[in-house]
Amino acid sequence: MTNEDTQVVFVDTPGLHKAVSALGERVNATALESTKDVDVVCLVIDATAPFGAGDKWVSSHIDMSKAIVVLNKVDKAGPTKVLKQLTALSQLNAAEYFPVSAATGEGVEVLMRYLQSKMPEGEMLYPADMVSETPESTWIAELVREQLLVYTNQELPYSIATRVTEWEPPRVRVEIVVERESQKGMVIGKGGAMLNVVGTNVRKQLPKGMFLELAVVVDKNWQQRAERVERLGY
Repeated sequence: MTNEDTQVVFVDTPGLHKAVSALGERVNATALESTKDVDVVCLVIDATAPFGAGDKWVSSHIDMSKAIVVLNKVDKAGPTKVLKQLTALSQLNAAEYFPVSAATGEGVEVLMRYLQSKMPEGEMLYPADMVSETPESTWIAELVREQLLVYTNQELPYSIATRVTEWEPPRVRVEIVVERESQKGMVIGKGGAMLNVVGTNVRKQLPKGMFLELAVVVDKNWQQRAERVERLGY
């Protein structure tokens, strides 16, 4: 986000969780490492859910002296619940607390003013018109994974990986990696119905004229094998 005199670069980390696989360990390591080189850590908490053991575990792995708490979904929680949440969250001893709603924009302007005030002086890191450094190929692979999670009702959240294996615009080929043959059937769907729906929805979000090809492969227990996790880009 760039305005006349300030640039804020947001680093969106993977979700911290108690790892039970090589993939989970890599995800946690990536998330924690990325918090070390930033000026502000934003710990996002759901205002509609109880502040519990999971949130406490995440906060225990973060330097809360330079962290702020962003309490999201205040539009759904209501004032009484928001106050209760903020009271409970005070035990984290964060630098600041910001109740916001990503849906309505409530509180976001105040949060942004704070973040801008914490940016160090120096040259801008990116051109003013640049909004992301994510390669287009990575973005397309993630669009495919997103649609798969939506239409499989999150039955396969960590068993699916997506990667671009051919990139010759306007043609792009995305490989969907699963761990078992049974999962391959779920992803393809009866008569290819699931893959057709996913492909149709992704194509609607691509630049006009791009051709998307999807393929499904089985890589047995890939998330349990560190070398496969790394090869798949995690």
